[in-house]
Amino acid sequence: MPGFVLLVRPRDDSDATIRVGFTVTKKIGNAVVRNRMKRRFRALVRETFPDHGIAGADHVLIGRAGGIERDYASLAADLKRALAKLTA
Repeated sequence: MPGFVLLVRPRDDSDATIRVGFTVTKKIGNAVVRNRMKRRFRALVRETFPDHGIAGADHVLIGRAGGIERDYASLAADLKRALAKLTA
């Protein structure tokens, strides 16, 4: 099970900017754990979205309970796979 849920919504405007948002609920853990997960998400986005992100769309990464225990490489592979499904 991936450590996040990815929601993507096209904006249908002329702006090709990729926008990203993050959300991690209190169910995941205390503030330290939630902030660590958001930092990991930011690093994933910086690494993945220039090549695989959808231009002109809003992306939201929602953290899930197993996400903080998963290693970074697994999260990166999950994100690339999710973006590939959306562009296919």
